[in-house]
Amino acid sequence: MEWTAMEINPEIMRKLGVSGRWRFVDILGLEGEQLTAVPKPSCALMLLFPLTQQHEAFRTQQANKISGGSDVYFLKQVASNSCGTIALVHAIANNKAKMTFENGSVLKTFLDETAGMSPDERSKHLEGNKPEGEQVNFHFIAFVNVNGQLYEFDGKMNGPVNHGATKDETFVTDAAKVCRSFMEREKDEVRFSAVALCQS
Repeated sequence: MEWTAMEINPEIMRKLGVSGRWRFVDILGLEGEQLTAVPKPSCALMLLFPLTQQHEAFRTQQANKISGGSDVYFLKQVASNSCGTIALVHAIANNKAKMTFENGSVLKTFLDETAGMSPDERSKHLEGNKPEGEQVNFHFIAFVNVNGQLYEFDGKMNGPVNHGATKDETFVTDAAKVCRSFMEREKDEVRFSAVALCQS
């Protein structure tokens, strides 16, 4: 099954039934001064990047760095083009206590229904909920601070990758450092984009 490629915009939170003061903002750059413009607090960062042979080779090497625990909500990607939705679910699910949901929220219903499931069971539950679309060569991943640890969530992996300690005050800078490593591996590539989930 293929999904329609997702675009992150301010309306997405409303459509999913997430209310309150949390919203996605564009990150204009991943260096010092550009990062200070990101509103605080920020609880998640999503990176969009092109899928390349270098990235796939790196992911193969990174497979042994999978970690997680009962505090981490992970959803495996099985449907093409669902990476944006899965990154968004990772961002919200791992910050669920901070979010306010509207009555009948589609996302809250999904999170409640899948809370006790394995990553594979969650994937199967999600798989039947979206129409097919055109294949794209870009991929979304999410970075989230879960209990003082910086996790990278990539639905194409078998679990999250722990990048070490972080805290609310340094989360965006810490996540941006990992994002820059993605860019450094792709020296001739400029098609990267990032958004942060921030409180306004």
